[in-house]
Parts: sequence; structure tokens; C-alpha cells
Amino acid sequence: MQLVIVESPAKAKTIEKYLGSDYKVLASYGHVRDLPPKDGSVKPDEGFAMDWELYGDKQKQVRAIADAAKEADRLILATDPDREGEAISWHVLELLKKRKALPKDVERVTFNAITKTAVTDAMKKPRDLDRDLIDAYLARRALDYLFGFTLSPVLWRKLPGAKSAGRVQSVALRLIVEREREIESFTPQEYWSVVAQMEHDGTSFDARLVKFEGNKLEKLSLGEEGIAIRAKTAVMNGAFTVEDVETKPVRRNPAPPFTTSTLQQEAARKLHYSASHTMRLAQGLYEQGLITYMRTDGVQMDPGAISQARKAISDRYDGHYLPEKPRQYQTKAKNAQEAHEAIRPTDFTKARGGTGDAAKLYDLIYKRALASQMAAASLERTSVTLRDGTGQHELRATGQVVKFPGFLALYEEGLDQKSDDDDEGLLPQMKSGDRPAKKSVDAAQHFTQPPPRYSEASLVKRLEELGIGRPSTYAATLQVLKDRNYVRTEKNRFFAEDSGRLLTAFLERFFTRYVAYDFTAGMEDELDDVSGGRADWHDVLEAFWRDFKPKSDEVMEQKPSDITVALDEFLADYLFPPRDDGLAPRACPQCIADGREGGELHLRGGRNGAFIGCVNYPECKYTRRFGQPGEDGEGADGEIGKHPDTGLAIERKTGRFGPYIQMGEGKEAARASIPKDIPELDLEWAVKLLSLPRIVGEHPETGKEIEANIGRYGPYLRHDGKYAKLAGTADVFDTGMNAAVTLLAEAQNRGGRGARAKAEPLKTFGEHPTSGGEIKLLAGRYGPYVTDGTTNATIPRDMKPEDVTAEDAIRLIDERAAKGPAKKKGAKKKPAAKKTAATKAPAKKKAATKKKAPTKDAGAKADEAEG
Repeated sequence: MQLVIVESPAKAKTIEKYLGSDYKVLASYGHVRDLPPKDGSVKPDEGFAMDWELYGDKQKQVRAIADAAKEADRLILATDPDREGEAISWHVLELLKKRKALPKDVERVTFNAITKTAVTDAMKKPRDLDRDLIDAYLARRALDYLFGFTLSPVLWRKLPGAKSAGRVQSVALRLIVEREREIESFTPQEYWSVVAQMEHDGTSFDARLVKFEGNKLEKLSLGEEGIAIRAKTAVMNGAFTVEDVETKPVRRNPAPPFTTSTLQQEAARKLHYSASHTMRLAQGLYEQGLITYMRTDGVQMDPGAISQARKAISDRYDGHYLPEKPRQYQTKAKNAQEAHEAIRPTDFTKARGGTGDAAKLYDLIYKRALASQMAAASLERTSVTLRDGTGQHELRATGQVVKFPGFLALYEEGLDQKSDDDDEGLLPQMKSGDRPAKKSVDAAQHFTQPPPRYSEASLVKRLEELGIGRPSTYAATLQVLKDRNYVRTEKNRFFAEDSGRLLTAFLERFFTRYVAYDFTAGMEDELDDVSGGRADWHDVLEAFWRDFKPKSDEVMEQKPSDITVALDEFLADYLFPPRDDGLAPRACPQCIADGREGGELHLRGGRNGAFIGCVNYPECKYTRRFGQPGEDGEGADGEIGKHPDTGLAIERKTGRFGPYIQMGEGKEAARASIPKDIPELDLEWAVKLLSLPRIVGEHPETGKEIEANIGRYGPYLRHDGKYAKLAGTADVFDTGMNAAVTLLAEAQNRGGRGARAKAEPLKTFGEHPTSGGEIKLLAGRYGPYVTDGTTNATIPRDMKPEDVTAEDAIRLIDERAAKGPAKKKGAKKKPAAKKTAATKAPAKKKAATKKKAPTKDAGAKADEAEG
């Protein structure tokens, strides 16, 4: 018997169909072991020796692989054809050696596509494990572990609120923060454009003023309304004649097939998919044998695939769409990974593949790959210059005509930004001496715009341009930034959060070298040298550790107060910009209002993170959030006023869950969160919020009170254990008895807890290929899940229910089934009933150990989910 090891069960099932009965194919379910998330897993003083730990949920699967290996004559390691795939094979091999279950013959095979031809051909060309790729994996894994597990403890002790740092993660965050700074420091400039709406031979077109009073106009030349009106008047009064018509042919060549990076960018632009969602869908398409391997820097295609693509083009279009010679593309990336093919369909006769979102992604991959072998597009760009009788003023109209669409008939690459000057409109036929009719003239005001915030597409593109990280790791890296709340996304754009800005400032100030773009890119080059056999991985790690460890020790020895003082100075321009009233930027508004001298604001560190406070504390209790630079603006923390009934001061504060108001101190203090829909928090609103809950009155039918309040999920009404939502905070104070009774009745008619019938499936996917049960997507108490009636599998947090495909559902169910039955809740509660002093002590020790859990989030693993 010959045992084949792959990563996923879906891949295993597909491959088993292609091989004979002598083969048994088992899945490792990804990596089987990793560095334990604790100090000492990598030992720099022992030649960077590493302790590996078997994943808890992989015990059963590894045992199954070992049992099968003992009976096998030959072991074939067929994991993915890249560094991470090589590493998985190496881990499996090492585990089997330890268990003395290694067959006599061990071979490694790789294939770029899961098709019968690719798999059977690969089985005929086995090789040994690639030691250089394994060394590159070890170097990268140890490097990211040492970076994350050395730096993160420094952050926890010196920077309140910081969660983790990572080699690539922190540099990606720096890009987002720097773009935020560019936007904030940007000063808009006014400029005007003058455009004439003209007509010739019944066709309307626009002509822009490009020369005024004998001077060529640049973008900002018409800088204010007065000159713009003067220019508009000159155009209105002028008689313009066509002076010159320039027609220039333009050829556009198709883009090469997708790499990992360009696939993520284009899917973000055209399908609005996140990088992680794109890679998850691509993984499914690959495992179904529909596309080639999706983690690649290569743009070349196999000659056989090119021939198949050319045939598909000739079958679909006439001969003009097929170039005489096949197109050949070369990888331009300086640090391109192993020589993989581009991402392409495995069969160009299949124009469709997958379902749901996966089908849309397949369509994108298919069209891009097919278009890459099509003829160039031929366009004709026309520019018409019109001049008035004085010769002092000129208008210009531009347009283009597609003479032959070529590849554009199938596919056109998306753009991150479209230029304001792009003009693809049609122009009428004109010649020198023509005098088009002038219908109207407009002068429009504009302002220069700051650089746009990064989208996933543009950030991935920028990281690749800088040579930072690997395209296959970008999805995991960006997800970590979101999960840590260092950034947020709005309308597919990244915004830096306060915690992300503070972390970046800390790293720039104290670890300047290690968040430098050239240093991080240089590390990638060194790791590539290891994978190419040009460098020893121990030497690379030694050079890094020699400088990094003393630097981290130096920062760790500093007092938190010294760190805060340094950051206060480093961030002074951002936190304390010049004030409009001429006062010192750091002047405390509360001290000024109270007539107190010496009030000066500085950065402070607290239990819930950084904030701005006054040096006159505790006499002055003015505070404001870290991310709220400038004067005493709306939302600043501090005293709002005195309560009219109690006479106690009401203060606005900011805690870990957001802004709130407080009256009094200690256990007796009254507190209330500040809802986001309050237009402006003043003393009146503060008193109202502190008065909650509000009793609307007694229900006319039950005689029980109706209460209005604000809860975790917003404003609501409550009566006799039943609830009804309110539209906004104002309704909590304005809703009367009649409206309250109506809202409660409507809520009850919709069905409350226990009144709802059995939930209908959100989606159904047909029968499960193994169990035969119907696969359904359901909304559960703890979130959406898929089930085949036997096994329930929770949908991952980064996967939207509407995005789940049949392939996703099968994979999730199979993975959950492989882990064995879920442990029953309360199974461990029986011994707890007989607690003794002897049993309580270990329990406390266990709780103390659990406190170390944050090391699991040190960011080391997130940077290199390398594929």
C-alpha cells in the first residue's frame, strides 16, 4: 500500500479518484505542529533550536497517519508546491520518525493543479524534500516568533492597550497611519476650470480652456473666482475656430494572468472581496481542480495551457482576436517566489466553475487568463484645439474611439483611481477651419484632494511594490490589524484607530530600524537567499538577533513614565497643533476657564490606554482622548456642569468601552454611556441620561409599569418581561403611553422569545457527498453554522453567511467531523462538587497560567501564514 499525504480532505478525495486502489490518501488538515506560544520555544543561545508542539486538535489525525504509515510500503508527501507545503511535509516526516512509523521509501511530489494528468505525471517524477525551502521556513518562523514574542511583552508593560506587534504587520500598520497623517496635514487648494459645451454636426462635446491671455493653464492656474469669471467671460465672448486636429493611434496590450497579489487587488476592485475571502475562495477552486495553485508570484503559463487558451479564443472569436505568436510574460518582482505558474483555469473549455462567490472569482480568473493571450486593442485618440480670433485663448477637446477591441472584448483591468482628466467620449468629425457652435460656458470651483486612504487592493499593491512580506501572507496580516482594532474599514477603506496610531508612534520612536520599509524588504531578500541556497539561515537569524535583543532590553529597562514623556514629545505636532485663539498649543482649557495658572496638557498613560491630561491634576481633572488633537472641541473630557438637584459635578470621561458621564465618586457614583445619536452633549442631556430608566406609566391592560431605557443594543421599552425597540435616544424621553402600548403590541405580534417557529434555513446546498444528509446553513444562537444533520460546523468570523458556498460548507463539516465529537458542556462539573483545599490550589495555579494567553496573540504567527 502507498500512502499519500496532502493538506485538506477535499484535496484528498479528489486525488484518491485519480490514483489506483493501491493508494491511500490522507489529509493533515494543514500544519500539524507549531512553536508553542510561550517564551523559550526558540533558543538563540542553542543555535536557534526550536521546540515544536503538536496541535491539540491534530492528535487523532496524526495517529491515523502514523497507523497507516506503519502498514505502507511507500510514503508520498504531496503537500502544496511552495515553502509552506514543504514545511508541512517536513513536519509530518519528523513526527513519523519519532513514532518509528516511517516506511522504507519516502518521496516528495508536487503538482501545480489538481487534475488527473497533473497528479499522475507528478507521481512519476518524485524527488527528495527541498532542504533549502525547509531552512527558509525555519528562518522565517523563528524570525517572526523572536520579533513578536520579544517585542509584544515590551508593549504590554510600556504601552497600555497595545496587544501585539509583528514584523510585517507593524510595517503595514505604519503605511496606514502615515497615510492618515498625510490626509490630516493636507491643505486643500482652490482652483477653477472653465469648460465650454459645444456642438458640431449635431454632436455635442466639451472643450476645456487650456490657454488664457496667452498663458498656458496648469491645474492651479485659475486659483480664485475672480480670474475664473474673467476667463469664462473671455470664452463666452470669443469666436472659436478649429486650429488643429491631431489623431494618434494607440495600442493597448492585455495584462498578464493573475498572481496572488494581482488576484487580491482585482477581486477587491471588481468584486469587493477582502483579501482573506478571495484566498479562501481560490483555495476551494484549487482543491476542486478548477484552477492552478493560487499562491504564486509567477505570470508565465504552461505551453500546453497557452495552446488550449488560443484554441478557446479561436473558437469564441474570429481570427483577428488571436495574435500570430503566443504571448510570453516574465515575472518582474525582484523577490519572486518559487517558479510557479500564474493563476489560471486548469481547463479553458470550462468557462464557468464553482458556485456563488467562487463562481464570480472563477469568472475573473478565466477571463483574465484568456484575455492575456488575445490580440492587442487598437484605439484612436483625437485631440482638437480651438483658438479665438485674438489668438490669446485656446480650448481643447479630447476623445478616443476603439477601432478594434481585441482583448477588451473580454476583459479590462480595473483601476484604483480614475484620473479627472480621463476623457473617453466620442468627438464629431472636425477639420481645421470649422467653427463649432458654442451652447454654454461653465466655470466650476474645485479643491485639491488629499491622497485617498488605502483600500485592500491599493495596500496590497503598495506592500508588494516595497517588497514587504509575501502576497500569500497579506490576507492574514490585514486580518490581524482588524482583529486587534488597530484599524477599521469603512466603505472598503482603512482608517487608523487611536491604538494603531499610538503603537506606530512607539515603534517609530523606539524601534525605528525595525519598522523601516527598507529594513523589512531587506529581510525578505535575505530569506529569499536562504530559500535559494545562497545563505545560511542561522547566519540570518544571528545577524538579526545580535541587534534586536539589546534594543528590546534597553526599552524594557525604561520606566513607563519615561516612555510616555518621549512619546509626548514625539507626537507633539499631532496632539497639540497651533490654536486658533493664539494661546499655547498645550494650554489647558479647564484651567483657563477656572482662572488657574500653570495648566498644561501632556500625554498620559492609564489602565485603559493613553489619554491627554493636565499637569494640575488632581485640582484639574480635564482629560481628552488620545486621538482627539486640537483645542477644547466637541466631545472633550472634563466637567460638564453641576446637577441641578444634587449639586454634584457631572464629568465626561472616556473608558475602554467609549465615552460616558459620571456623577459622584466611588461605589456611589452614577454613570451612563453617551449614545452616538446625541447631537451635542450638554448639561441638559447629561441630567436626562443619568435619570434613566424612565417610567412611561402603567400599562392600561396589565397595570404593570412600562419602562424606557438604553441598553447594550440601543434604546428600548420593557413591560412584563417583553421588549420593543425604539428608533433613537430621543424616543426614550419622548415616547408617550399610547405609542408605547402600540410598539409593545407590534413587537409581541412579531413573536418574542419562544414564540418563533422552527427557523428556516438561510441556504440549502444539496446532499453531503459522504453522509448523504442535506446540507443547510442555519442561524444559531451563537452565530451562523452549517450542518448535514449529523455534524454542525460554525461559520468562521471572517466569512459572511451570504458568501458561504457548497464547497465551503462541505469543507467546514468535514474539518469539524475530523476533530471528533464536541465535548459536552458540564462534563467536567462533577468533580467540582467535591472541592477540597487540595483541589483548589491547582485550580488557582491553572488560572494564573491562563493569564499568559495573550502571548498567543503576539503577532508572530499572523505575519507568516505563508502559503
